[in-house]
Amino acid sequence: MRVAFAGTPDFAAAALAAIHAAGHTIPIVLTQPDRPAGRGMKLTPSPVKKFALAHGLDVAQPQGLKLDGKYATDAPAARAQLEAAAPDVMVVAAYGLILPRWVLELPRLGCLNIHASLLPRWRGAAPIHRAIEAGDAESGITIMQMDEGLDTGAMLALEREAIRPDDTTGRLHDRLAALGARMIVQALADADAGRLVATAQPPQGVTYAHKIDKAEAAIDWSLPAATIERRVRAFNPFPGASFESGGETIKVWQASLRPDLVGPAGRVLQADGQALVVACADGGLSLLELQRPGGKRLPATAFMQARPGLEGCDLQPH
Repeated sequence: MRVAFAGTPDFAAAALAAIHAAGHTIPIVLTQPDRPAGRGMKLTPSPVKKFALAHGLDVAQPQGLKLDGKYATDAPAARAQLEAAAPDVMVVAAYGLILPRWVLELPRLGCLNIHASLLPRWRGAAPIHRAIEAGDAESGITIMQMDEGLDTGAMLALEREAIRPDDTTGRLHDRLAALGARMIVQALADADAGRLVATAQPPQGVTYAHKIDKAEAAIDWSLPAATIERRVRAFNPFPGASFESGGETIKVWQASLRPDLVGPAGRVLQADGQALVVACADGGLSLLELQRPGGKRLPATAFMQARPGLEGCDLQPH
């Protein structure tokens, strides 16, 4: 089939690579414009663009797709490119732009979305983060027929993936990216053979995975320790849970529960070279891996060697 593709980050690049390896014709790839990245803030292409260029695929980077929207020049040009590409179907994965009706209706088989949750739970921008933060036992991938709503389209395929007790967003992301890549290849084969069956999403159980805000990184020690521990995992690798100490913003990348130690919220209960434990609302939280500004991630023992005298201190969020 002729498969147009729209996506931007690594999650999407995994799907594009699988579609390419399956032998489908990919006449056009849509991805977000290059963004500043790194310490030098150099304009950097997305992972999807990098893959596309490396494999000789045509790339379009419109800033918007609404014909009557803010980017009135980009949208008509993108429409002309898509029409010329004449795709049978478009696959969309973490693209970053809302698709207007004209895009949804252009391919004869419509647009298929790879969504990293078990819809209708966690519609929206950050389903992996929110599932871990909420303490969900499982996540998964839903292949969905896109409509004009926010992840409201009919479900075409769904597979579950257990969330492990030590899963970070990064770890779960990688497993779901691989699962989504495998599932979309199967979905395309089923679409080509007329085997796809659409099932409406149930009206019950709808939740929204709102975009992650950097302000959420600040650790609130007055919360239960289990809540903070889940946020540490949910915000790894972005934006990283953090607190303020000695004028520095310290990031916490790994933590575990210490219910045997209690004290005023934010008080460092133990910092003896063996463990760094901070009091939360209902017990202690052992901080296992930390990072100072500009430094490397360090185990707690190495961190305390560089930052002695923490025991008894009261920590503040960043």
